[in-house]
Amino acid sequence: MSRGHFDAEGFYAALDAQRQGRNITWKKVADESGVSASTLTRLAQGKRPDVDSMASLIGWSGLSADSFVAGLEERPNEAEPLAKITAYLRADRNLTPEGANALEAVLKSAYERLRRA
Repeated sequence: MSRGHFDAEGFYAALDAQRQGRNITWKKVADESGVSASTLTRLAQGKRPDVDSMASLIGWSGLSADSFVAGLEERPNEAEPLAKITAYLRADRNLTPEGANALEAVLKSAYERLRRA
């Protein structure tokens, strides 16, 4: 199986296009996204962001992280149903983390019991 890689240069270019489209400075990007200015400087130098910074920048920009991952020839076409459910539960603002965990446990148990072998 081939290994994927993150296109840090493309990610930075897309962030820069978003920044220019909004006519704001990199300092304003840092303020609005919650990442440090030094993180943005490292991105400009071709370095990869840490996961939390990337998540903040993806959220700020509205970009899709999938757009910047390349080299996954054997990538499945679609995520497993339980993976999707877990992501939806954890993203639900109406649930506490504990509530999401509890629902996930119930759904996983029921799914395992009822799925076709």
